Amino acid sequence: MKQAIKKSYAKKGEKVLNMNYQAVDKGIEGVVEIPVPEEWAECVSEPVREENLPDYVRNIMKPMNALKGDSLPVSTFIGYEDGTVPPGTSVYEKRGIAVELPEWNPETCVECNQCSYVCPHAAIRPFLLSEEEVADAPEKFVTIDAELSDLEYYSFRIQVSPLDCVGCGTCVNICPTKTKSIVMKPAETQQDQIENWEYAVNLSYKPKSTAVVTVRASQFSQPLLEFSGACAGCGETPYAKLLTQLFGDRMYIANATGCSSIWGGSSPTNPYTTNRKGQGPAWANSLFEDNAEFGFGMYTAVKHIREGIKEKLERLIDISDSELITAKAKDWIANMDNGSTSRYFSTSLLASLKRYHNAGREAKEIISYIMENKEYLVKKSHWILGGDGWAYDIGYGGLDHVLASGEDVNIFVFDTEVYSNTGGQASKSTPTGAVAQFAASGKRTKKKDLGMMAMSYGYVYVAQVGMGAKPSQLSKALIEAEAYHGPSLIIAYAPCINHGIDGGMMNSQNQIKRAVDHGYWHLYRYNPDLKNEGKNPFVLDSQPPKKPFREFIETETRYMALKRTFPDIAEELFEKLEKDAKERYETYKRLADGYNVPAKE
Repeated sequence: MKQAIKKSYAKKGEKVLNMNYQAVDKGIEGVVEIPVPEEWAECVSEPVREENLPDYVRNIMKPMNALKGDSLPVSTFIGYEDGTVPPGTSVYEKRGIAVELPEWNPETCVECNQCSYVCPHAAIRPFLLSEEEVADAPEKFVTIDAELSDLEYYSFRIQVSPLDCVGCGTCVNICPTKTKSIVMKPAETQQDQIENWEYAVNLSYKPKSTAVVTVRASQFSQPLLEFSGACAGCGETPYAKLLTQLFGDRMYIANATGCSSIWGGSSPTNPYTTNRKGQGPAWANSLFEDNAEFGFGMYTAVKHIREGIKEKLERLIDISDSELITAKAKDWIANMDNGSTSRYFSTSLLASLKRYHNAGREAKEIISYIMENKEYLVKKSHWILGGDGWAYDIGYGGLDHVLASGEDVNIFVFDTEVYSNTGGQASKSTPTGAVAQFAASGKRTKKKDLGMMAMSYGYVYVAQVGMGAKPSQLSKALIEAEAYHGPSLIIAYAPCINHGIDGGMMNSQNQIKRAVDHGYWHLYRYNPDLKNEGKNPFVLDSQPPKKPFREFIETETRYMALKRTFPDIAEELFEKLEKDAKERYETYKRLADGYNVPAKE
């Protein structure tokens, strides 16, 4: 070990070498022998008997997780030859890895739901209960009155899943109450919460809870991304989870290779799940470099099918002798591209077609076609997800092609400012002065402004967001982008373990807030629809920096490592980094004030 230390750290001097040598010596001195009972040598593992497991989980997932995948015969995979994996299989893992778990204090809770909003693993959630459900609840299932005006007849509870939580603590750090309504407690003190969780996830659905899309109300919608294998405190998964809560029941996802494809699709489990109606995201991963084209192909295929349905309905209107059928078909056509209303009109149309008994031969053929393709009646929400290594670098050509198409496709970038999943290499999103692989002495060039490049088209919806800094701005941007009938690009600041944040990843959401408060990251929305109303399409959601810029970079190892190793270079690059950030903010400020705004066409 000491030889390896010398090889790795000799250039740092004798002092550093000796400190590492002492650590090795202390480790050896601290070794204590623990006798192993002799009877352990005769132990026989009893097979775990689990009832009511889906075939996929019992026959494929469990053996693979037990490192016995190589022993599975080909015949085991019959039914999954196309590579599909059933949704919602991560719920069966129940890893139980947390040393500490969140404990909810109902006496101080303000029901803001921010703990659920930022949870990377969907392991802490708010629940609403009727009077009957409160009466039937387990003994320790404490509730309080729901405060939202449209929920006044319900009781409220924050519930944690002890076996799915990874103990990152982001929920504690985001809690706004002075006395903290969420606190971390030893895992062994929280085991009675397992029963409470099982009761909570089987409560009845409360339709009113999602009537208004706010940060608070959004969390009463079931997350359709849960219990992934992402790092504790991950900065990416909370964004994807929120997307599924807003649009997941009609969502298509094309996912670029990277962290989001690892926590999103690591064999043999699938963390994307379905609601009680069986509706959920359709997820697929293609190559690193062609994900935008891959997602665009998914969109084009669905668009073609839906246009075919429209043509069939237009013909049905011409030949139908039913005023009701004609009205329902016209309603669907008028709302086919409206995400918020197409499900209602699709359901209404299907119900009417099923009762249309006097249809002629041609009409019956049309109805049969529509029934065979009924899954396409509801407008799909098409999303292309990936990190900055894909969006700024390897896949940029395809991303630009899709943005230029003018089609109704949404792109979401998890901006970690580094190739997170492949060892921490610098990308074109890596800022000046940051240390990364291929930039060991600090990156010399400034960060690419992907948002400004996309805005130059004039017809692309663009937003920069930061969950921990301004949750309401994030929700608003996602809803505006999805409703916009054209391409959209959302760039989200996502803290990563590669950043080396002070205090660890439990501070990931607070780090986003620091980034905005110190002028390192800026929040804005560019909505081309506002031009049609004679308004400035650019809205700057960031306030002028409140705190010194340098204070932010001093909280991250990726910058401080440069200061320790190359102090002379560091000062020069940090000055350039701060200048770049200030210039960006000034540019955004001029846009927000109406500078260079194109005239209304």
